[in-house]
Parts: sequence; C-alpha cells; structure tokens
Amino acid sequence: MRQAGRSLPEYRKIRAGVGMLESCRRPELVTEITLQPVRRHDVDAAILFSDIVVPVAAAGIDLDIVAGTGPVVAEPIRTAGDLERLRPITPEDVGFVAESVRLLVAELGATPLIGFAGAPFTLASYLIEGGPSRTYLKTKAMMYGQPELWNALLTRLSEITLTFLRTQVDAGVSAVQLFDSWAGALSEADYRQYVMPHSAAVLRGLLGAGVPRIHFGVGTAVLLEAMGEAGADVVGVDWRTPLDVATKRIGPDRSVQGNLDPAILFAGWETVEREARRVLAQGASAPGHIFNLGHGVMPETDPEILTRLVALVHDVSSR
Repeated sequence: MRQAGRSLPEYRKIRAGVGMLESCRRPELVTEITLQPVRRHDVDAAILFSDIVVPVAAAGIDLDIVAGTGPVVAEPIRTAGDLERLRPITPEDVGFVAESVRLLVAELGATPLIGFAGAPFTLASYLIEGGPSRTYLKTKAMMYGQPELWNALLTRLSEITLTFLRTQVDAGVSAVQLFDSWAGALSEADYRQYVMPHSAAVLRGLLGAGVPRIHFGVGTAVLLEAMGEAGADVVGVDWRTPLDVATKRIGPDRSVQGNLDPAILFAGWETVEREARRVLAQGASAPGHIFNLGHGVMPETDPEILTRLVALVHDVSSR
C-alpha cells in the first residue's frame, strides 16, 4: 500500500515540518520517501509516494491535507456552478509527479514502481462533503437527487484521474492502482448504476497502456463481483473477505491483492506468521496473488515486524 513507509523513523524525520501536499510536489523528497521501505523491507515493488487529492488540487480545488484529519476542501462542490472550479488537467499540471517517477525508475533499476490514483467516487466524496465522512450524506444526496450533476462531476473526475495515471505510465511506472477507498459505503445496485461506469472509464482508458491495472476498495465484500467486471487485471481485497471467497465472487480470470489485517501486525510474531500463512494459502486459489495488507500500514507499526513479514512471504512463496 502507498503508506508503506509511514511507520519508519526515517520517514518521520524527512517529513518533519513539511506538509503532505508540499511533500508530494518535491520530486527529490518523493523519491527518497518511496525508496525508504524498499531499502528497509526488501519488498518486491515500490509504491509511489503521493496522495489521491494531488490531481484535484492541480485541477484548481483549494484544499489541504490536515494531519490527523485528511483532505479538507475549502469550498465543497455542491452545485453546477461549483463544478466550474474543477477544471481538466494536463500532464504539465502534474509534471512534478512525472519527474518523481523518472527519478525513481532510474534509482530502482529492475524493481517495479507502482503508481496510483483515487477513483472518481472517493474523490467526489471528499469534494462534496468537504472532508472525510462516516455517513456520506451530502454525497449520496447528490447521487440520488441530482443525477445529472453527479454524473457530470464523476465524468470530470474520471478524466482527471485518467490523465494523472497516464502521466505516470508515460513517465515509466510498471503498474497502476485505482483506489476507491470509500466505495464500501454503497450497495451493489448503487455502485453499478452511479459509480462503476466512471471507474470502468478510467480502467478502460488504460487498456492499451501496457501495464497491469489494480482496483482496490475498502469494505467492498458485496461489490467484488462488480469490481471484477469494471475492467482491472487485479482486484484488491480488504481483510474482511477471505481471498478464496473473494476469488469466487471476482471471477477466475482476475488476480487478487491482499489481504492481511494491518491490526494483526500488533499481535505478536506467532500470530502474524499464522495469519500470513493463512492468507497465502487462501490466495493460492486465485490465478495470481499479490500478498499485501488489507489496507495501509498503521504509523505505529513496528518496522521490524514488516521486515520479517516480507521475508516470510518470500520464503513461503519460493517453495
């Protein structure tokens, strides 16, 4: 996950006094932060250090990433007039991301680099609510009550997201991941009607890009079949659904990513090892399995546990 390095003391040191958005706009800093967990843990791929709201900020939205809260939007989008403030982006608008990718590809050599972006629904929820939400009341009110505005907003966001991902691909990433972090707030019917067409447009736009496409959401057990149909090559699964069960829902032609509960890393090595072996065994039912956590690394996680976990996965997988 993209938060791979945030439990590291070297990450906290280099980020001291530098805001999240500013950190994402400094290619040399992005390069160092991205490389830190690769050096520490010997993982199989690097995850680009960035944030899902970076392209939205580049599109003209006044926002900040507040420590302990998350993205906060100064003027939420609630009307058709508000939508005018969200302009399309060009690769030049996010040139700092392309430069970060080029620097990283040169440093990483044969180690793959995974780029990412936020999916239209999750981005829309931040823009409409004005920040994180537990209920998504304003988001759903627009979705149900103003479907034309809703589709116009998500169409604009899908275009922004596609440009953001294409910029990363053109700069050299080896794979991309589309994060629909809050899609689990939806029923399957609502997901299919209001959200899936827009995520599918992003994934379809990358069809000929020559890189694997990963699609991930949180709390998406009832959505896995639909997410499998949206067009990604790999579907990320959070820790709530066993991978063998998820594979049956997603379909036999999609690989899976996941899905160790990040909280297990606090339960002692014996438990970590047992649960990691369980995830690996369940993942064997899929045509391909990328071992990962079922969401991001908690900042309080002991880095040594992560290093041991990576070594364990390598050992079991090599047999």
